Amino acid sequence: MAFFGCFLVFLGLNAAVRAGEPPQGITQSNAVATASNSEARTNATPVSAHPATNRLEAAPITNTTAAATNLSQTSATNSAAVLDDKHKLAIGDRLSFRIVEDEDNPKPLFVTDSGEVEVPYIGRVPAENKTCRQLAAEIKTALEKEYYYQATVVLAVDLMSKSHGRVYLVGAVRLPGPVELPSDEVLTLSKAILRAGGFTDFADRRHVKVTRKDTTGKDTTGKEAMAKDATGKDDKRTFTVDVGEIFDKGKIETDLTLEPGDLIYVPDRLIRF
Repeated sequence: MAFFGCFLVFLGLNAAVRAGEPPQGITQSNAVATASNSEARTNATPVSAHPATNRLEAAPITNTTAAATNLSQTSATNSAAVLDDKHKLAIGDRLSFRIVEDEDNPKPLFVTDSGEVEVPYIGRVPAENKTCRQLAAEIKTALEKEYYYQATVVLAVDLMSKSHGRVYLVGAVRLPGPVELPSDEVLTLSKAILRAGGFTDFADRRHVKVTRKDTTGKDTTGKEAMAKDATGKDDKRTFTVDVGEIFDKGKIETDLTLEPGDLIYVPDRLIRF
């Protein structure tokens, strides 16, 4: 009986010990789980921070806008650069006109008999003897004064007039009068005289004078021209050309390219023999 009682006491103490202390395996598992959760929380912190960091990636939108602005400026610059800078507009020329920012179809413009074009918003603008690039720059400046923050003007010649204008010959030529300036040919002084039948027998071929409307008021030697407009400002330019040298010696480098409205005067020789 005593042995049986001791056995019961031993079983009771063992049960009490097991009930009061959790098993070692469970404690380790809980520790591992706790550590894992802690690591999960630690790892979760950068993950939650990433969205906030990504919001700053809105910067590329600004870059895109800047790129678009730069592209627009580049396009505007390129548009101006490709405009024709050689052909001088003449009466009868038909142009196409467009403002890039309007996103409209090109509008037709005509160089009228007064040498002007009728431009939307700003009215009549002198166009004769200007290139498309020069005229576009003037129209752009006028539009940006009142109507546009930025105006990219595109001008092109759709149809050239058959005649680029006229020059007028007087004096000692066989057929004095107007001579047409063809739009597809450069007309020089010597050619114009030939088209007028050439010199008369007593023409002074060495002192042919060409008077041209101009704002500088100076001739080829730098002397002041005598013609003045109503305001007293010089508005004409006079050239003296030795056409005899061009015909006799072939010095074509001294030949003068004519412009619409030029007045050519061939004087007579003072001594006729």
